[in-house]
Amino acid sequence: MATEAGGALLLLVATAVALVWANSPWSGSYEALWGTEAGIRVGALDLAMDLGHWVNDALMALFFFVIGLEVRRELSVGELTDRRRVTVPLLAGVGGMLLPAAIFLLVAPGGEAARAWAAVIGTDTAFLLGALAVVGPRLSTQLRVFLLTLTVVDDVVAVSVIGLFYSGEVRVLPMVLMAALGAVIALLSSRGVWRTAPYAALVVLLWLATVEAGLHASIAGMLGGLLVGASRPRRDRVLEAAERVRAFAQSPMVEVGRSARAGLERSMSVNERLQAALHPWSSYVVVPVFALANAGVDLRGGVLADALSSRLTWAVALGLVVGKFVGIGTTALLAARLGAGSLPVGVGRGHVLGGAALSGIGFTVSLLVVGLALDDPVLRDEATVGVLLAALLATALGWATFRLAALRGEGDADLPRRLARPVDPEVDHVKGPADAPLTLVEYGDYECPFCARATGVGDELRRRFGDRLRYVFRHLPLHDVHPRAELAARAAVAAGLQGRFWQMHEALYAHQDALDYDDLVGHAQDVGLDVDRFVRDLDSPEVVLRVRDDVASAEASGARGTPTFFVGEERHTGPWDAETLARALEEG
Repeated sequence: MATEAGGALLLLVATAVALVWANSPWSGSYEALWGTEAGIRVGALDLAMDLGHWVNDALMALFFFVIGLEVRRELSVGELTDRRRVTVPLLAGVGGMLLPAAIFLLVAPGGEAARAWAAVIGTDTAFLLGALAVVGPRLSTQLRVFLLTLTVVDDVVAVSVIGLFYSGEVRVLPMVLMAALGAVIALLSSRGVWRTAPYAALVVLLWLATVEAGLHASIAGMLGGLLVGASRPRRDRVLEAAERVRAFAQSPMVEVGRSARAGLERSMSVNERLQAALHPWSSYVVVPVFALANAGVDLRGGVLADALSSRLTWAVALGLVVGKFVGIGTTALLAARLGAGSLPVGVGRGHVLGGAALSGIGFTVSLLVVGLALDDPVLRDEATVGVLLAALLATALGWATFRLAALRGEGDADLPRRLARPVDPEVDHVKGPADAPLTLVEYGDYECPFCARATGVGDELRRRFGDRLRYVFRHLPLHDVHPRAELAARAAVAAGLQGRFWQMHEALYAHQDALDYDDLVGHAQDVGLDVDRFVRDLDSPEVVLRVRDDVASAEASGARGTPTFFVGEERHTGPWDAETLARALEEG
């Protein structure tokens, strides 16, 4: 239950329950339940819908709000910030919508059935990742990132299509109110308002305005999520939160505890805190309840046989299974071959095709479109059977594709996990005995605020393990976000040529706000270097090459951010506090 497979399992259970219930002697109670009226009345305000509409128009707004938050985070601080990495998956996402829609329109009968064409363009991200965890490679981090980037296109386009093609009569005044509420959410985000309550209240009002405007509620969810900004933790706020927690440890009083909690919350962006709070509800409540309310097709009386002989059923199934597999797979591999971009490190052609196959699971979005597009209950049942059939066939196709890829030598779809370049005491910067039985390697960046904190972790571990531990520092300047980090790394290497690496290392971390050229010369003087030699060495080919060698070893070892630790030769994942790293060293 702690993994994405848990959410997929609940989704399957809910689907099975819905199908069994709808085909049981108590099927009447299934229809009666979702037709039950429920409402909220406050004075003149009266909002009443049946339970089926509450699920599809309210709970699904929460589902798309979480998706909007995820997309905004990826755009602000995630994979989508590096445009070089997103070209291939974004092109694949477009191919994975156009071909399925074309196949559907070629196979489906005309008339009302053709209105369900959008049922094949979306992918159920939760179900996709759950299926990947079950039938995919043992480690699939890089493939997961590729597929998440791809589904950004699906999610945004699918919601836009729902809003444009499947909404009712649009009313102008509520739309003006929607725009005003969206502007207020964006303003709060830009001003750095960190409490979640104002955002939650405004998104609820945005949902109400959207319903009143005649648009589908998914628009409110996606729009609200996209407007809540995401950012990386700021060093000053992290340090402030740590001080407040320390104060609570010394004085465990209610007021101090509240202050510590507020400090911790403020150190993280509203976007990520809302995701952490709502994601379990979306995965373990909203999506299973949606499946329970929408997957209950009564297949008795020849309905299943009729559906399996229906062009609409097979238009949906073929559009999702064949369209996604060929559209995504072909577009991604062709784009990479033509040089439009590259596949992520560790992701092979078989992995891409396996992920493309699993993308044919359209479940949640597909069922939502079917319910909105088709009024004829017979057509709706046929399309629903097509969605369920596609989920089964896509999962089986994905499993078979991954097995074939494994036979061809494509194992894990993950970053490398072993240290590519062994520690060499003659080359590496090493603290502790060269032949110590325990080794901790850190890839760091002198402008990274969290690396500065990690230096204390290394010192604490050396005090704990003594001569049993050698601590190795390697350079990974992230010049895209830290423009002075590479020059600082060269300064440390230049100091090392005079036997003062660790002194310069500590000076650079102690003065992270002073890493310009003149500042580095001042640090060199402070640590007792021959300044003239230091200046010459700073730009020497030997020093530049040494930093580049460290960066190359980081890339080859799967280190993408800082700080990254290797315990022995294995890349450490998870927290990197002293206690966690100590346990990893002892267990290794």
